[in-house]
Amino acid sequence: MDKNKRLKPARRRISFALKAPDAQLVALVGNFNGWNPKKHPMAKNNKGTWQKTILLEPGTYEYKFWVDEQWIIDNCNDYRCPNTFGTLNNLIAVSPWKKNKANVGRKMKPHATK
Repeated sequence: MDKNKRLKPARRRISFALKAPDAQLVALVGNFNGWNPKKHPMAKNNKGTWQKTILLEPGTYEYKFWVDEQWIIDNCNDYRCPNTFGTLNNLIAVSPWKKNKANVGRKMKPHATK
């Protein structure tokens, strides 16, 4: 292998979930997709939980849910940071190792929006 060629870190499957049975449209948004609600629309299951699994490279990311044109934080994730709008974003750290002690990639318990 070429010594100058760098290996890209493996992307990890990260699952997100939000219980919002009355919502019409939910998207996962964050700095991993330019905060664009069209990039990662979520799918609702028959129990009213919206889910999305995406591939992310190791690193730390900020995110929120976009629920019927309202910003919603992930109440199942206590890791948060202030944003430039005076509210909070959630943080997720994606580990390059298979076993991540920070519970990244774990199946998250969905939270209710109300």
